Amino acid sequence: MEKFGTLEFVLDRYSGTWCWKISGNRAVNMVSKLIPRGWYGDKPDEVIVSDNDGNIKKLKMINDRYTFELLSKSVWNRKIAPLIIKKIKIPKIEKLSQAVPSKQFRGTLLDFQREGLDFLIKSSGNALLADEMGLGKTVQTLAYLSKEKNSFPALIIAPLVTLTNWQREIQKFLKKKGKNGKIIEDGVPSSTMIRNGKLADIDEYDFYIINYELLNKRLPDLLNLGIRSLVCDEVQHLRSKTTQKYAAVKELAAAESVKYRVGLSGTPIYNRGSEIWPIVDILKPGLLGSFKEFCEYFCYVNEKGKAIVLENKRDTLRNQLTKHVMLRRKKSDVLKELKDKVRYPEMIHADEKFYKAELSKIWKKLEEEQKYAESAFDKSASYHRAIESERQAAGLAKLSHVTNFVTNIMEIEESVVVFCHHKAIHSLLHHSLSDYDPASIIGGQTDVVRQREIDRFQKGQTKLMIAGLRAGNVGINLTTAKYVIFAELDWSPAIHRQAEDRLHRIGQKNTVFAYYLVGKGTLDEHVAEILVDKSYEIDTILDKQGESFENKEKAKMILAQIHDKLGTKL
Repeated sequence: MEKFGTLEFVLDRYSGTWCWKISGNRAVNMVSKLIPRGWYGDKPDEVIVSDNDGNIKKLKMINDRYTFELLSKSVWNRKIAPLIIKKIKIPKIEKLSQAVPSKQFRGTLLDFQREGLDFLIKSSGNALLADEMGLGKTVQTLAYLSKEKNSFPALIIAPLVTLTNWQREIQKFLKKKGKNGKIIEDGVPSSTMIRNGKLADIDEYDFYIINYELLNKRLPDLLNLGIRSLVCDEVQHLRSKTTQKYAAVKELAAAESVKYRVGLSGTPIYNRGSEIWPIVDILKPGLLGSFKEFCEYFCYVNEKGKAIVLENKRDTLRNQLTKHVMLRRKKSDVLKELKDKVRYPEMIHADEKFYKAELSKIWKKLEEEQKYAESAFDKSASYHRAIESERQAAGLAKLSHVTNFVTNIMEIEESVVVFCHHKAIHSLLHHSLSDYDPASIIGGQTDVVRQREIDRFQKGQTKLMIAGLRAGNVGINLTTAKYVIFAELDWSPAIHRQAEDRLHRIGQKNTVFAYYLVGKGTLDEHVAEILVDKSYEIDTILDKQGESFENKEKAKMILAQIHDKLGTKL
């Protein structure tokens, strides 16, 4: 592979000042784009740039990404020292053992869950439990809260669809503890779900359960409760430090009464590695420095202005997280009896004529809106509407082929879960597959209706579930099925993983097969490429290596059977 170039600290004979000399065609081209105020050296592939803080930062950013051959290593190390993230002294988490739950806990923990309990104890309850979905993060957290001294009252912040499940789990796994410390065997801790956004006094309970969207509205009330433990379930909701819910959690976490802060998520990174910083800064402020320091040390900025963790820094970041704040176990590590999960992308036909006609309408409308947009915000909003419309057009263009794929896989195998993104696609799939009387999970359902549909599927009353990607990816158990089909793709790999792991979790006795249906010649192809790139960054930060999309002789055999069936029908 061609060398990138050299970097040397030299005395410029024309200006009489110490400068940086860059040599090598690739390096010179890169430097000239980022540092326009340079001058040519003695040779064609040389450039000289001034020695100042701004240029040092840019040279460091280039070096982190491409790596110069350093000819003045000691000077370079001295110059970049102020830019390196300041390491604060946070004790390393000790080797884990299998902790014993308290008498208040009424469940039984698996060995790895007892190690999870020990991790939370040794991290003083300020930690990120990032086990893969389906490994029992909720039960480990409840075991910890019952074990830790003075951990109540506790505030559980979670997605709306999981609030009821949290209340059920509290009643299932914890006994009531009296004010004198005595355990009441047939009692359960008091809990309340906060479902109203209006300010009002809240009575005393052991557990307060609220969804992220109401946090900002009820913040003054919550700050008056003397919360001791803060649990943020699906903590990836806090990945953006500019949102109201992030600001509200940050204020709650800083309250004097709060001693324990636990984040839970099997997918703490949704799109980019830099999303981990806001989460860690709530759980252990300062561990990764300021956001500016974090970005300067770990990241480069891509063409869209997004901070992407450098490939050669991802191991370092993962090590920093696992030493001080994060515990992550994969199902393949701790559940030897759990079968594999296989992903398989399948290119399917789409109605090209329909798709192109829809695209023409979408982009014609976009041109009109851009022409009359009064602000940059209006232009951006219209562009995003166009992209969303194109996603739906891709879903509609491949709908009949998706229906055939689902029908044929159901004829070959047993229960199937189909995930889609748009409500229109959900409705059309429901109609075209009505012969199977599918169960349905979609946004806007009440807790009662949602649970009824889950039970109907899990009890075998129907063999088909059609679920919204964002509505059905958390808080449900669908282990009856071993086949999951993505009729539409999301931009975030984390959304897909959460959906897959509704099936691939404790209680699943079969290999789970996930089929990603990519519409040929549609936006799907671009989305699929982005998913692969994002998955690689996320996997190398959270895990030591990424998962492959390949496998998988049985998956290929099933596809061959489907193609054979489709062929005989033509």
